[in-house]
Amino acid sequence: MTATDSQLTTRPLAAGRGGDPAASSAAALDARGTTTPPADSAAPATSQGVSPGRTRSTEELKALVEDAQQRFGTRDADPDEVLAWAAETFGRKLAVACSMASDTVVPALVSTHLKNVDVLFLETGYHFPETLQTRDDFARDWPVNVRTLLPELTVPEQDAKYGAQLHDRDPGLCCGMRKVAPLDKALAGYEAWVTGLRREETPHRANAAPVEWDEHHQMVKINAIVDWTFDHVVAYAEENLVVVNPLLSQGYPSIGCAPCTRKVAPGEDPRAGRWSGVGKTECGIHL
Repeated sequence: MTATDSQLTTRPLAAGRGGDPAASSAAALDARGTTTPPADSAAPATSQGVSPGRTRSTEELKALVEDAQQRFGTRDADPDEVLAWAAETFGRKLAVACSMASDTVVPALVSTHLKNVDVLFLETGYHFPETLQTRDDFARDWPVNVRTLLPELTVPEQDAKYGAQLHDRDPGLCCGMRKVAPLDKALAGYEAWVTGLRREETPHRANAAPVEWDEHHQMVKINAIVDWTFDHVVAYAEENLVVVNPLLSQGYPSIGCAPCTRKVAPGEDPRAGRWSGVGKTECGIHL
């Protein structure tokens, strides 16, 4: 849904709504993947959508990565230059993945080069209400098409098949079904995707390049803000009126599903609150 120019320049940072994730006032998603607006709000600007499909071969896509790495290098690339290239090169075959935390700055940046770009949001069924509200606020305010991706099983169906609170007993399996599989399916229809991945987040991400080959998805992966710090992200959001998840200012520098995310104590690693105590630092999307 396209925002007007006045919305883009005058809307302040929005605040999320707290409460029980199960009772969120954001859109309710049924087992068939239908987006149903809540009774107390207008329909969110999100959709299931259809991926555009690929036309380039794997060899052609890999060649584009090599050319981009020669052009932009592997460090200190300008995000606007990278995204301008991505928009011109891939057009509608470019998607943006967004968790609706601090990474809303990424689709905001992309939208300045490619209006109505597809933004992929994984609705796991376990999100904080603030996360869902951030999704709806961002979709309303910016010229993007937010696609809400659903897992094959609803939370009750997963509980019936695997037992309740699978996220506590086998977080890898839970993330695989509720995040990795839906994203894999959606990305199969694009040639390139943009992420909010940043080097400072984890050792696993320390060597990420602005443009790289995604072996798992067999496509181009664009990490436009890979060199940015968390403070840089927040500053950009404030300066450009990009809504971010309000939990960021409440002790949650990294935000995932509510059952697997806790506040981070002063001096702790920013991702220490994710899957705390189980030795897990990645959901599997960037592995």
